[in-house]
Parts: sequence; C-alpha cells; structure tokens
Amino acid sequence: MAAAAQLGNLQEEATCSICLEYFKDPVMIDCGHNFCRSCIIQSWEGRDGNVPCPQCREISSGQNLRPNRQLGNMVEIAKQFHLPPVKPPEENLCEKHDEKLRLFCAEDQRMICWVCRESKEHKTHSASPIEEAAEEHKVKLQEWLLVLKEQEGYFLESKLMEEEQYKTMRNKLRTEKNKIESEFEKLRQLLKENEQALHRRLEEMETKMTMIENANITKLSNQITSLKALITEIEKKSEAPAWELLKDVRSTLSRCNNVKIRSAEMVVKIYKVMVTLDPDTAYPELLLSEGGRRVRRMDTAQPLPDTPERFTNYRCVLGSEGFTSGRHYWEVQLLQEGDGWHMGVAAESVDRKQYFTWSPKGGVWAVGWWKSQYRALTSPETPLSPAENPLKLGMYLDHEAGRLSLYNADSMELLYSYPQAPFTQRLFPYFWLGRGAELKLE
Repeated sequence: MAAAAQLGNLQEEATCSICLEYFKDPVMIDCGHNFCRSCIIQSWEGRDGNVPCPQCREISSGQNLRPNRQLGNMVEIAKQFHLPPVKPPEENLCEKHDEKLRLFCAEDQRMICWVCRESKEHKTHSASPIEEAAEEHKVKLQEWLLVLKEQEGYFLESKLMEEEQYKTMRNKLRTEKNKIESEFEKLRQLLKENEQALHRRLEEMETKMTMIENANITKLSNQITSLKALITEIEKKSEAPAWELLKDVRSTLSRCNNVKIRSAEMVVKIYKVMVTLDPDTAYPELLLSEGGRRVRRMDTAQPLPDTPERFTNYRCVLGSEGFTSGRHYWEVQLLQEGDGWHMGVAAESVDRKQYFTWSPKGGVWAVGWWKSQYRALTSPETPLSPAENPLKLGMYLDHEAGRLSLYNADSMELLYSYPQAPFTQRLFPYFWLGRGAELKLE
C-alpha cells in the first residue's frame, strides 16, 4: 500500500497541470511552477508583457522559460511504470475545459475553472475560491434554516387551530342535530317531512364542512411536509463538500424565499388584530374619526384637555390597547402621505411632554417616510429601498421574541425587521403624521 501511494505521488509530480499528461519538454517559470513548453506557450498566446501563472496566478515576465532537465529525467522514470496520467474526479472537472473547478462565480452562481475565469464570459465577474464561497453560502443557509424552522412553527400552530375550529363546529352541529331529533320526537307524526328536510340540510352542511376541512388540513400537512423536506435538504447541504453545497443553491434559496412569503401570509391569518386609536394621546392637530380607525393631520390645533397621556411636542397618537405578551399583526392604509409619516410601536414610558429620540433608545420602534426617503428609525437612521412604494403597511409584533417586523401589506415584502431584543414594557401601536398626512387602520 505504501509503495502504491509513493507511485501515485510520483505520477502526480510528473504530470502537467494544464494538459494533465506527462510533462513534455518541461520548463520552469518565475514562480517555480513547471509546465510543458508547448502548454505554457499556448496558454500565454496573444498576451503581451507580464502574464499570470495558470496554477498560482503570480505574475511572470513570460520571457524566462528555463528547461527543467532534472524533472524531464524523473518523467522518463515515471513512464517506465506505465502509469496513466492523473485525472481529477469527474465531478470536480469543468465540462467545457476539463479543468479542476476551483472558483465560484458570484454573478452566475456556479463553479468555474481558471480557464473559465480568464474567458470573456467571466473576466469581468467577481469570483472567489470555492472554499470561501461555500463558507459564505453556508452562513446564508444557516440563516434560512432558523427562519424556516420558525415558519414550521407557524404552520403547525395554524394546523392545530384549524383542527380545533372544525372540532368545535362539528360539536355544535351534532348538538343541533340531537336537539332537532329531541324536539321532533314529540311531533313526529305531524312534522316528519320537516324533520327529514332539516336532516338533509344538516348532513349537507356537515359533508361540505368536512370537505373544506379535509382540503385545508391536507394543504397544511403538505406544506409542513414540504417544509420539513426543505429543512432536511438545507441541513444536509450545510454539511456537504463545497462543490456539492453550491449545486442548485439558487433553486434552494428561491424555494426558501417562497416559503417566507407564504409564512408571512400565514402570520396575517393567525395573528391579525383590530387596532383603534386612543383620543387621549392624540396631539391637538390630529383629528380622529368616530371609532378611532382613521386619523388626519390638520393645520390648526383643537381645544383639547392637556391630559397626562397626550403628546404635546410631537404630532403623535397611540393605539388604545397595548401589548405585554403574544404575537400581533395589524395593517394601516396610507390615504395621504403628506410631508411624511411614522408607524410602528412605542413603549408605554415614551415621553409625552418633552422631545424624545425617534429610535429604540427613545422608546420607539418604527419605519417612516419623509424628505422623499423611506427610513427605519434606528440610531443612526437606516435608509430603506422597497421594491415598490407601499400603500398599505403591515406590522408584526412578537413580544416574547423581542421582534418587530414591518411589511408592504400588499406584496408582503419585508421593509425592515428590528434585531431581536427583550421588550420589558407594554407596547402600543404608534403613529406620527406630517402636514397633510392621513392614515386608516384596516
């Protein structure tokens, strides 16, 4: 076994890295690497001045090709063992150039060889060694893994809610059925036909309900199965070799994004709540509709009592009810953007009478639009570039997880998600309106 290994080493050292055959007239270039004379000349054909080494990319003058007679003698010895030239594993070879895949093209999201890198197709592209690219994509896949596992929880919770809902409905139907049977027993002779008609109606309702239930539960089960399969695939990919991890990685990331969109829709379905505005907190220039579902910024102030809860420096208003736990989602329609707006959540302790910092440090987590720019109210502010201007915003608050995410409610595009941090206070829906702005709670 040791002798075979030594022969393999001899065979590899006697092989040109360009043609993958035994050296023919070997020459050494400035960096110390050896190639067949004809191979290196052909590789540098058409280049003027300094040229790169095909193996290590170190720049060489291209003029100093020194014959390596000692290496040539070693090749002749290796040939006497009648060993075939070394070939790399098929899965690591470039299909076009039959070279080893050593780089990953960021633009085309695929592995390439050094010859590909120098071609017109990839010359202007950003490329990095496979190992570095694999580490970067491994981090991305691990991030997706956390998101997908969280989405799996949403689907499981939705399935349980669906099952419980249909169980309750079925129990109500059965109770009603028993009640009808009891009442009609006394009047069976007179009401026989009516009893049978109502029985048929109830049976049809139950059959229809069961069909809907089965369809919904089956859909959720299939989604959960697909989600588990995707999670398993990503877990395996994350532990796989670099070239295998990068195979079809674009397709994997695309499916992750599709699951994320469906999960956002599931959040809306499960956690949507009705939010109303608290008139006792509204700045005097803010006019609230009856019922507290709409607010408009006016040019003049209203004669309102200066309650402890009321904002007196900023044109703000809070929701009527705060949240101390759980997950909640609500939507706000932009009727008029005016000079600008903010919306998100504010801590119960936010200062109502003095100026405060528009950031989590000041007790506000929100996004906004003013001076023709969408921004997250971080410190410093974070500019946002949504794919399209949102006409309706969705806010998802997970109090226990310390997370607030804000979406374009029409496309479910994530506008900004605040980093997870513990929420220690009651949080209220928060709104600031610039001149001419008008909002409506959905």
